[in-house]
Amino acid sequence: MTLTNQNIEQLLQLCKSGDQHAQMEVYNRYYKAMYNTAFRIVKDSFEAEDIMQDSFLTAFTKLDSLKEVKTFGSWLKRIVINNSIYHYKKNTKYNDVPIDDVLYKIEEHSGIVENNGFTDLKVNQVLDTMKLLKDNYRMGLTLHLIEGYDYEEICDIMNISNANCRTLISRAKDSLRKKLAPLAS
Repeated sequence: MTLTNQNIEQLLQLCKSGDQHAQMEVYNRYYKAMYNTAFRIVKDSFEAEDIMQDSFLTAFTKLDSLKEVKTFGSWLKRIVINNSIYHYKKNTKYNDVPIDDVLYKIEEHSGIVENNGFTDLKVNQVLDTMKLLKDNYRMGLTLHLIEGYDYEEICDIMNISNANCRTLISRAKDSLRKKLAPLAS
């Protein structure tokens, strides 16, 4: 049986034994998604590629610590996200705002209003517009809307409080809506 016909459990077993062909097959199956995840956070193609490569190296060297082989994809994605945020924070000056200086609101709903005219926008327009948001807004929305993390997970990843997280996501959504409004007309 060729490597391309094997399931991920079989491939990872071969990877644990140091089979480079199996590692290459795993890499080929996941690299595009992992690159896109890194790129959405760091906004630099070369840096995203480096992060993706480092993440695969980390995953292959720590494969024995993976408890459930079926969760490999999400485990690898978490490594990519953590590496991306680490690089992002290392390369930018992050301005923390004390919670006392921030007026915030907690959303009671998803923040998406039905029939608001934005449903006709193409996904690429939304993604391109997200690139124009402030970095912390872009990162928060990417983690929440695209990567599917909940508020608690985003708090852990971005190292912010729950109230700050909800405020950040709410403001990011508002900012995105305002930037998309001219495109919807």
